[in-house]
Amino acid sequence: MKKNRQKSDGHSLSDRLANASGIPKDVILGFPILTVTGQTELSLENYRGILEYTSELIRIQTKSGRIKVCGKRLQVEYYTNDEMKVTGRITSIEYD
Repeated sequence: MKKNRQKSDGHSLSDRLANASGIPKDVILGFPILTVTGQTELSLENYRGILEYTSELIRIQTKSGRIKVCGKRLQVEYYTNDEMKVTGRITSIEYD
């Protein structure tokens, strides 16, 4: 398992490199990017896979953890290797 070194200030080497280079953290560290439009649409970039998919719950694996989307009539409109779009009535988004 790969570990990021931490300095006494609590920032990992990856964080410091991203800050110093001026390159966005989502690019360097692979952080997920969520764009929520109202309660009916969610776009997610930088995910690894869908763990669970029902009309009321979608669990998604990302590099930094899991994201749980709860709601009603949830549907994955489309997905590619890097991005997905979820529609329906979104009631909550949780990070694990």
